[in-house]
Amino acid sequence: MKLTILQGNGIMSSVQSLELQLTPMLQPETIVRSKVPPGDRTNLLLHPGETSEMVLQLKNKTDRPLLLEIEVKGNFPGRWCRCHQEGQQVLPQQEMLVGIYFEVPADFFESQDFPTNKSDRNLEYQSKVYIYHLEEGNTRRLIKTTEFNIYIRCRSLYLNYLPSIYREVDFVSRLLNIFEQAFEPSVRTLETLWAYLDPLTAPKSLLPFLAYWVGWELIPELDLPRQRYLIRHAIQIYCWRGTKRGLRLYLHFYTGLPLDEKKTETEKSICIEEPFGSGFVLDRARLGEDAVLGGGRAYHFTVRLRPPAGQQLEIGLIRKIIEQEKPTWCTYDLYIEEASA
Repeated sequence: MKLTILQGNGIMSSVQSLELQLTPMLQPETIVRSKVPPGDRTNLLLHPGETSEMVLQLKNKTDRPLLLEIEVKGNFPGRWCRCHQEGQQVLPQQEMLVGIYFEVPADFFESQDFPTNKSDRNLEYQSKVYIYHLEEGNTRRLIKTTEFNIYIRCRSLYLNYLPSIYREVDFVSRLLNIFEQAFEPSVRTLETLWAYLDPLTAPKSLLPFLAYWVGWELIPELDLPRQRYLIRHAIQIYCWRGTKRGLRLYLHFYTGLPLDEKKTETEKSICIEEPFGSGFVLDRARLGEDAVLGGGRAYHFTVRLRPPAGQQLEIGLIRKIIEQEKPTWCTYDLYIEEASA
């Protein structure tokens, strides 16, 4: 495609020309029958939520540099399009590539850009590229325009299962999209069914069912992430219910305090002590070493929690957890030892 560049009121003394070529990165595979006049225009296919590119190739056939400015306009929303031009000067006998990018919103078919009135719906647009020559005095002169068509279509997976002859018909593609939009969500749900059965990834509305499934009683006072974590480890807590290990495990899941398995009991962040001693027995015990005067309280234990500075613990919930996990006949003392800042 050649053109003559005008300057002032006349034509440049020597024969000047500019070659341009439009190359779409994604073309419609189907035969599109629409009101948009096809002519010799290039076609560009757009999928909502994806970026499509049109490459404009300009070649300066003159013996002097050209300063060019590119604009893209059409009957589409301007926010869909952006133009990337590396500089404005094209040296003699050199080329310049201009990237024209289109991106339709992912919710195009649900947004106001896609009206509910059938007569107002538009899936086909016209676009025009304007090429200006920048002259002295910051004036610009339009030297060439070129047009291309834009088609918006949903990306279809079902077309991959059809013979090529059927994929060439636009009506077949749009008809299959109706069934794809109806059935594909159910197919995807089955493919990710494991995520619906995992308390950490399941929808919030499904948590009561998952809790009932494992016999877990939801605690309304807990936040949602902690509820998910406890439901997932409910069976593990059940296995050790009534033991010191089970109580420590439950408190660990609730408070987030470490188990400190390699530390001694008195150094643990969740310390559970049982005062064992033979009491004061003549000729056998040594007071202060392996015996206490009067012996300890039977079936009694002490829980000491040592949260880091700034972490607040709900005493009422902690007592509820201990009451639930301990044997009925046991008594206990609870201490919260705040760490120094």
